[in-house]
Amino acid sequence: MPKLYIAGDSTASIKLDIKRPETGWGEFLDEFITPNIEVVNYAQNGKSTKSFITEGLLDRIDHEIQEDDYLLIQFGHNDEKLEDPSRYTDPRTEYKENLMRFILIAKKHQAIPILLTSITRRKFKDEKLEKHTVGEYPTQMKEFAREHQILLMDTYKITHQIISDAGVEYSKKFYLHLKPGESINYPDGITDDTHLSPFGARMIASLIAVELKKII
Repeated sequence: MPKLYIAGDSTASIKLDIKRPETGWGEFLDEFITPNIEVVNYAQNGKSTKSFITEGLLDRIDHEIQEDDYLLIQFGHNDEKLEDPSRYTDPRTEYKENLMRFILIAKKHQAIPILLTSITRRKFKDEKLEKHTVGEYPTQMKEFAREHQILLMDTYKITHQIISDAGVEYSKKFYLHLKPGESINYPDGITDDTHLSPFGARMIASLIAVELKKII
């Protein structure tokens, strides 16, 4: 049975109980893809391309991934962290260099790398979703994929359209928006326009599965 590895950040990761109801789309992906492929989710909260590599997570994938497996690669949210040199990458240089390291690991094992642009943040201004909610990272990933002829899924474009169409109020349903008292983990409530609710994670997993079927 081929395996589908996910290398990414908190938008895709499996959550600790203390983070619930925060949910990653990778937790639901196996509900929507063929049971003949096993999902192996290495995404972790807070990771950028740089920290995923320096903390040894890419090495772990290197030791496991095999011929005809798949490697989904989605980063950008934490690569933006200019204030944190352990995670920040310049989108035009180091970010692309790091993406190449992921690609080379997959190809070394004759696995299939697939790039996923970052899912959108929920950043509305004057009731309109901002055009660049994850900086230059989605654009630079697309450019990198074209340059090196790597399979790419434009999840930024897809999710940006969905959240834009949902509008200011309904789009809160997709993200971690809780009122005081709604969750024992967030007794004072929370307004988080990056991390996903179970509803949002399942929706995005279903969209990614649809796109995967066009590739796999």
